[in-house]
Amino acid sequence: MAGEGAAPRSGPPAEPRPEPAASGPPPVPPVGPPMGPQDGPGSPQPGSSGRSPLAKIAIGAAALAAVGLVAYGADYVLSGDSVPRGVTVAGVDVGGLSTADAEAKLRAQIGPRADQPVPVQAGEVQTEIVPSEAGLAVDWSATLDRAGSQPLNPVTRLTSLFSEREIGVVTTTDPVKLTEAIDGIRLQTDRAPLEGNVVFEGATPIAVTPRQGQNLDGQAAETAFAENWANGESVDLPVSVVPVSVGQDGVDRAMNEVAVPAVATDLVVTGRDNKSAVLRRDQVGGVLTFVPDGNGGLTPQYNVDAAIGVLAPQLAATEVQPKDATFSLSGGAPTVVPAVTGDMIEWRKTLEQLPTLMALTGPRTTAAVYEQKQPALTTAAADKLGIRQVIGEFTSGGFEAASGVNIRLAASEINGAVVKPGETFSLNGHTGPRGSAEGYVESGVINNGRPAKAVGGGISQLATTLYNAAYFAGMEDAGHTEHSYYISRYPAAREATVFEGAIDLKFKNDSPTGVLIQAVGTGSDVTVRLWGTKTVDVESIPGERYAPTDPNTVTLPKGPGCIASSGAKGFTTSDTRVITDHATGQEISRDTRTVKYDPVPIVKCE
Repeated sequence: MAGEGAAPRSGPPAEPRPEPAASGPPPVPPVGPPMGPQDGPGSPQPGSSGRSPLAKIAIGAAALAAVGLVAYGADYVLSGDSVPRGVTVAGVDVGGLSTADAEAKLRAQIGPRADQPVPVQAGEVQTEIVPSEAGLAVDWSATLDRAGSQPLNPVTRLTSLFSEREIGVVTTTDPVKLTEAIDGIRLQTDRAPLEGNVVFEGATPIAVTPRQGQNLDGQAAETAFAENWANGESVDLPVSVVPVSVGQDGVDRAMNEVAVPAVATDLVVTGRDNKSAVLRRDQVGGVLTFVPDGNGGLTPQYNVDAAIGVLAPQLAATEVQPKDATFSLSGGAPTVVPAVTGDMIEWRKTLEQLPTLMALTGPRTTAAVYEQKQPALTTAAADKLGIRQVIGEFTSGGFEAASGVNIRLAASEINGAVVKPGETFSLNGHTGPRGSAEGYVESGVINNGRPAKAVGGGISQLATTLYNAAYFAGMEDAGHTEHSYYISRYPAAREATVFEGAIDLKFKNDSPTGVLIQAVGTGSDVTVRLWGTKTVDVESIPGERYAPTDPNTVTLPKGPGCIASSGAKGFTTSDTRVITDHATGQEISRDTRTVKYDPVPIVKCE
């Protein structure tokens, strides 16, 4: 051994001494390379650091963790004030930018979108809305707040390097403007369903393709547009679909099975005297129409009245019109002019097979069905009416020339009218309109209590004359109206006015026999006689005039609209009608009618 302080000895180590040989077989040499000078139990193997594999892994992991921790810390420090990586706003990447830079980038790229039209799709309709006009804008600060702060989780930070997170914009909204904008596109987006149908253009049937209707869902559309307008893409607006009740299959069946055959050829109706009527192919559309059948198809409808309107005039010459029995007074007493029985086409029977006729593939011809038609008043019925003598008569005059034209025209229209027992006669109903087209002229009338002019003026003279004739014939008053102020040529409280469509004169024939009206007008007067069978006598008892009222004065500008008048006092009076039995003289009824007349205003034209 070396003493203390001696330097280590250099050179190869000393060889070990050999041990005595043991008994038994010789030792087996170890497999593997020979051991070097330092080899031996517990000595490191080639390529080994001297540590176990687990130890090596632990050391490596610790080293990596240390490096990652340093990198994580550095990354966190460097990006702590930035928008998290991978964040996009309406498709604009702002990840990793500072808040200020991110906002600037968003304002530059998204801001202009607010003033640009954004395409919107509502069902099958595409249109546009300008966000700023709809009251929409971006809240930039709130939008970036959505991105949040830098994540602490290292895994999250790592994955953000390879992923994106869309956060969208935060939109500020003016609800009123947004609603107005959405409602403003309804004319384009909303539509009623178009039902499938078949229509005709001349002789050509046209198939109408069904199309569903749609209505914009306003509330949902507002939400969808407010949330998606900034994305730079078309925005889908929700709509509710309004279905059709007729499908394309139903249209095709109606077209092929009904419409096309219907216009294949004309329809001919043969009448008497070798005459015929034709419903041409191009007139079919006025007769044949289609309506939904409730099962997706169409049901044909045939307008028989429309077909009659086309066909009947063409065969009118082959018909004999029925004519009521009338009365002639040429001999001074009424005689019956016999009625004429009609021979008319019964068109509904003729066309009861119209659907079948319009579907025939060959000639479409059918014969008109004629039937006799009795008149409303037959000869026998006229003979039984008991029209023999005058039962009431009245004459009035004093009208102007223009009024005379109207009076005579209206008198001719009611002359010869027959009122059967129990029937009510209406002057307005019998004459119909009384305008220029009917031959009436402008004449004097009473308008708002003052004299004026109007077409048909003067008919009140005829009304008063007819009222008095019915009065003395004992007819039942079924409604009449006196003038608002008294006219001296009429009996007080026993006169009537009429106005087309508003005021009428009516009386009811409550006698057991018929009544014939005879009305004759001349240049100076008009007379009305009621003919029948006299059963009653009538007396008129006029009342006293009382409660007079003074007229007021009205001043109007000179001209056609001003008719001067000296005016007259108003008053109240009455008339009592006493009806007695013609045969016995016994009183049947006594009725008093009281009438208040307004004063006639004094009219001055200045």
